[in-house]
Amino acid sequence: GPAASDAPASVPQIQLIPASAEGALDAAEEAVDLLLDSGRAPGEVLVISTGDPHPWAAHELSFGEASYWAQHDAGDDVFYADAAALDRAASRPVVVVALNGGSEETAVAALPTALTRASTLLIVCGDPQRINSMLGTAA
Repeated sequence: GPAASDAPASVPQIQLIPASAEGALDAAEEAVDLLLDSGRAPGEVLVISTGDPHPWAAHELSFGEASYWAQHDAGDDVFYADAAALDRAASRPVVVVALNGGSEETAVAALPTALTRASTLLIVCGDPQRINSMLGTAA
């Protein structure tokens, strides 16, 4: 079998939140609010969007990539990233994925990667049937 060192210490719990592509980002926001209300530190949460970037990410990126990623590295706050940037994002206890559009390839690639980034909990907001089939193919 695969070397034990390659495997994460524990597989994160996966939570699905049914949402339309249009509503996925809002659902992700609500999930983040609940996490923070339940005592999660903002720096423990990473939010990934497969379609349009989250307004925070779009705003921060307008100041340049360097300052945007500096905020990621500082780890003081919830960080919002595009699925395309997932390879660059460090792992955090909780990863929230908003399937808010984008190409099918992007979405399909994002979930397995997000699963490797989440150490405790992976929350996926989107069409449950799509998510299940994607996670099924990833397994």
